[in-house]
Amino acid sequence: MIFPAPERAFLTRQRIGHLATADRSGVPSVVPVCFAVADDALYTALDEKPKRTRRVRRLQNIEKNPELAFVADYYDEDWSALGWVMIRGRGDILESGAEFETACDLLKRRYAQYAKMTLSPVIAIRLLEVRSWGNLDG
Repeated sequence: MIFPAPERAFLTRQRIGHLATADRSGVPSVVPVCFAVADDALYTALDEKPKRTRRVRRLQNIEKNPELAFVADYYDEDWSALGWVMIRGRGDILESGAEFETACDLLKRRYAQYAKMTLSPVIAIRLLEVRSWGNLDG
């Protein structure tokens, strides 16, 4: 599946999204993430910010249950300006290879903070469904 143009444009204007994963039993976990959009995938990565472990819950969940969701939204006190894009997909964990390198490049170009960081692993979200609501033009 390829990103529809309005949803892709909306996502490129947003700076943060929320990634939802669930473990094998269906227990959910949601985290805010930085992300980059490609034609047919969305990428997010672990960076060098301090963490208790390198095998964070989102990675553990994807290894056991690759079904996930991602949402980015825009809020305004003028509710006619509200909008969101939600992706339902499958997560792949990338640690090397051409797609991994492309994803890291996209993320580093999008976020200056990533420029000198090592990003690994990368989560590739394979699009199964893209839904949206509201004003995607704002």
